[in-house]
Amino acid sequence: MKIGIIGSGAIGATLAQRLSGAGHEVAIANSRTPDTIAPEVLSTGARAVYAAEVTTDADVVIVSVNTGNIPDISDLVRTAPRDTVIIDTSNYYPLRDGQIPELDAGQVESLWVADHYGRPVVKAWNMITAQSLNLYASAPGTDGRIAIAVAGDDADAKATVMTLVDQSGFDALDSSALANSWRQQPGTPAYCTDHTRAELPAVLDRADAQRSARRRDLFIEVATERGQAEGSVSADYLVRLGRTIY
Repeated sequence: MKIGIIGSGAIGATLAQRLSGAGHEVAIANSRTPDTIAPEVLSTGARAVYAAEVTTDADVVIVSVNTGNIPDISDLVRTAPRDTVIIDTSNYYPLRDGQIPELDAGQVESLWVADHYGRPVVKAWNMITAQSLNLYASAPGTDGRIAIAVAGDDADAKATVMTLVDQSGFDALDSSALANSWRQQPGTPAYCTDHTRAELPAVLDRADAQRSARRRDLFIEVATERGQAEGSVSADYLVRLGRTIY
């Protein structure tokens, strides 16, 4: 497939490497120029392009930017062909993104994203840390393989995304409609806690919308303090922290 990736941060960069390595034609863009994308991101065949080119003729567009930047790239996403599958990997953190009244009032994050794009979206790759995404990919059938929830309203689009999740090194779990994707947002038990496909349904069912915002903010406060004190935060520490707080 032709895949466009908007955003060359840790998630977008890793997906560019994995999916181009799986044989897809991947183009990746950031808000600057193609030469600012690190060579290792392109090491398995992805191409760095200008943002204006990244959605051209794309079968799939993966948007991996901070939630606060979603309004800024909405016009770009809308340039994709009407049958393009749009994947949202974003998560809302008010300390980083600024206060977004609709999300603070409880609107499901990916429904808010879809409203901005004027397009259906599938939510995936949002509930794993960049560290775990980078370190813990494994082959299908591997014991303890980490699972990633995939939420959306179009069965064919979800099937496409689930195939890509598998090719990126993780089991995919259909977590039902986009309206239910709040169960994989920050502050919920499934978020960044690295469960298997057998474990994940029960973990998703434990989500509590009334408590998730407080837990989200506590998680980011502790993780940020740890990073400031020690200079880095490991994947294993973040998973332990998430399992403790959520």
